[in-house]
Amino acid sequence: MTDQPSEKAPARSSTLLRRGLIVLVVAAIAAGFGAYYALFMRYHVTTDDAYVNGNLVRLTPQIAGTVVAINTDETQYVHRGQVLVQLDPHDAQISLSQAKANLAETVREVAQLFAEERRDAALLAAERTQLSQSNEDLARDRSLLPVHGVSLETFEHAENAVRSARAALQQAQATLASTRAAIAGTTPSTHPRVLQAEANLRAAWLALARTRVLAPVSGYVVRRSVELGEQVSPSTEMLALVPVNSMWIDANFKENQLGDLRIGQPVQVSVDMYGSQVQYHGKVLGLTAGTGSALAVLPTQNASGNWIKIVQRLPVRIGLQPAELARHPLFLGLSANVDVGVRNRDGSALSQVPVWPASQRTDVYMDQDAGADRMIDDIVAANLHGGGEAFYARNTVRSPP
Repeated sequence: MTDQPSEKAPARSSTLLRRGLIVLVVAAIAAGFGAYYALFMRYHVTTDDAYVNGNLVRLTPQIAGTVVAINTDETQYVHRGQVLVQLDPHDAQISLSQAKANLAETVREVAQLFAEERRDAALLAAERTQLSQSNEDLARDRSLLPVHGVSLETFEHAENAVRSARAALQQAQATLASTRAAIAGTTPSTHPRVLQAEANLRAAWLALARTRVLAPVSGYVVRRSVELGEQVSPSTEMLALVPVNSMWIDANFKENQLGDLRIGQPVQVSVDMYGSQVQYHGKVLGLTAGTGSALAVLPTQNASGNWIKIVQRLPVRIGLQPAELARHPLFLGLSANVDVGVRNRDGSALSQVPVWPASQRTDVYMDQDAGADRMIDDIVAANLHGGGEAFYARNTVRSPP
């Protein structure tokens, strides 16, 4: 009985020692976590609700037609300006031939208008001469009538001749005015009818060029929905391209994580495709001015009695370095892990000026009308006598009004 207290004392001491060690370990862990949070974690905002995004170029034809050739398929790389789909060109070729013939005919008709102007001017001059001669004859007969040098009937004929010549002169003046009104302020090559015919020819030329559907950008074909023999229209999506050199990350941060986010803050990104061993470096480009639920096609309605608060998420765009994208290409929709360094909060969350180049351009359609002007000039010159306007300038008769 006297030995029992001495046996319990070491056991109690051992228990207290273990408890003390546990307390020390917990305190060390808490201190380490506190130090980690104070030195690192509080300066970083992370999310795994992030996905790779990019430009999805949906290719549609500019004109209606029948598909006769498809020169690419899904997963293949295409170069800017490459012919991807060929439409049947026969209808467009016929329309171009009709436009060429119409321009030639119009040029000849307009040239005839200028020739009629010269003819009408000559007729006006002749009618003026005729009226002058009739006035002279009437004056001579008037002086001879008192001495019976001419008969009354001859005098009346002279008066009628003057009236007839005056009416003919007025008619010639009206005809010349009408002709000149049709060509006023123009030359054979700048007449509105010729310009309209030229515009029709350019439209037919473009329609023929647009039977070749070109790739506006370089990239990979991710979707092909067109088949040989299909009748397509300008609203028909045929192909979809993705330029993989211009990808970005859309990270959906919780609303309680947005307070420290600023444009330009550094970002580290990893994607599940490559794992954590591949790190992308970028920066915050901007915050979307609306949450995902508010910008959805069917926004969430919370005006009900069973309302439950749900933490909203705001899309934040993360730009990546092109060199890293070239080494490790990304694809649309891949999952990503985003870590934003928020130590520097000097920037702004919104900016009224673009902080990254957003404009997109393609020049593959700029040369579709190449050659049309040369064809128009050749047709106009071939259908104007003597080479066109030079002949007109040399041979135009300018009579007084």
